[in-house]
Amino acid sequence: MSLLFSPLALRHQTLSNRLVVSPMCQYSALDGFATHWHLVHLGQFAIAKAGLIIQEATSVVAEGRISYGDLGLWKDEHMAPLKDIVDFVHGQGGLIGIQLAHAGRKASTDKPWISRAQIAPDEPNGWQTVAPSPIPYYPQENPPIALDIVEIKKIIDAFRLATVRAIEIGYDVIELHAAHGYLIHQFLSPLTNQRTDEYGGSFENRIRFLLDIITAIWPAMENRSLWVRISATDWAEGGWNLEESVELVKIMKTMGVEVVDVSSGGAVRHQEITVKENYQVPFAQRIKEDTGLLTGTVGLIKNAKQAEQIIEQNQADIILIGRGFLQNPHLVLQFAHELKVDIPWVSQYARGKETL
Repeated sequence: MSLLFSPLALRHQTLSNRLVVSPMCQYSALDGFATHWHLVHLGQFAIAKAGLIIQEATSVVAEGRISYGDLGLWKDEHMAPLKDIVDFVHGQGGLIGIQLAHAGRKASTDKPWISRAQIAPDEPNGWQTVAPSPIPYYPQENPPIALDIVEIKKIIDAFRLATVRAIEIGYDVIELHAAHGYLIHQFLSPLTNQRTDEYGGSFENRIRFLLDIITAIWPAMENRSLWVRISATDWAEGGWNLEESVELVKIMKTMGVEVVDVSSGGAVRHQEITVKENYQVPFAQRIKEDTGLLTGTVGLIKNAKQAEQIIEQNQADIILIGRGFLQNPHLVLQFAHELKVDIPWVSQYARGKETL
């Protein structure tokens, strides 16, 4: 019996297996609107029976997008094309989540296949970035403007409004993006948060922005599952660390968060990451052991046996994969074949299964 292909019961949904499509930016939206690209991109994973698909980072305000090609949910008009995607996934018997995000100082970039550079506010497709403190990611970049308390409250409410829209659309999971150096992570890390008010300084103050967002969106959650993606460590001296991550997750667990999606890094350019197979799994394992919360792990998980062993050894409850699904959108079917697990294929593709 494969544990990777065993169901995972959440409070209100059940994942058919433990393989989840990580949110992956496509840089293909128009003014925040989803296009046919997003329908095909996300729909193919549902056809191939992923346990859950998490839609790319979707900004709660226009200036929170990483690039001008990012998805948004800051206005009602964004909802209709997203509902087409959700309806298709549900029509295949699948589950879909949305990752709500704000890029903070890492916003206003070009599409990566053009340039990864930030676009200045006075240039086409650029805008003024904001952050907890006026520290640019690269010294040569236009510095972000430090958010005041009124602006912080507006962003918190933008997360609430985007959550309301997402629930109305029909997403099964709401994931808050608190990782990879984007705005929530910028508040968490002392390397990017040099505030002296109630949103900076102590651990309790640095986590306040995230906790305020959770408090704001929780009344709208209804029968949905709330996930949070975190960077377990900044991989940099004096930065956010694993011990703080454990304490944060303990608090979030009491607030209704059901799954923590554990990644790492992204806060500062001088991070020193030791990249190797399963290099992020120990973070997920430590958080799982110390908090008892359902935990997902990511990073260089490339084959079925490797993923199966992580679940077997109780290092994590969920395997999230990004690039592997770009290489093979039917990765779930491949992993099932490798582990000799018989899972149903959609009728239109069933004759392909017969030739394996």
